[in-house]
Amino acid sequence: MTGKRYSRQRELIYQKLLETDAHPTAEMLYQWLKPENPSLSLGTVYRNLNLLAEDGVIVRMPFPVERYDARTHPHPHFRCKVCGGVYDLGELPYDGGLDQAAERCSGHQVERHELIFTGTCVHCTQKH
Repeated sequence: MTGKRYSRQRELIYQKLLETDAHPTAEMLYQWLKPENPSLSLGTVYRNLNLLAEDGVIVRMPFPVERYDARTHPHPHFRCKVCGGVYDLGELPYDGGLDQAAERCSGHQVERHELIFTGTCVHCTQKH
């Protein structure tokens, strides 16, 4: 998982991330893990998420509140402006040509892009 010293708490956090596609916040992970891990602190969750993100094991997603994704391959996301939910758009292929186009027009070395669609999710649409 990471080149750093093994940590049971880091492993728990990572495993919980692998189990969900909810793109949780650190606070959500903390709430999910705390009942079975009473010694866990919110600071520990943040610290381990930062280590995992620095090592490239997870992706830090800079929404208004940071969310995390254990699926590190490039893929687009959808953010609901009503409920704040974040969803994978797995059927939409990653367009490497967009990276090349951005590189050509900017002169920057582009490694990858993050594509985030915004609107109203199907759940919120069905409520109205």
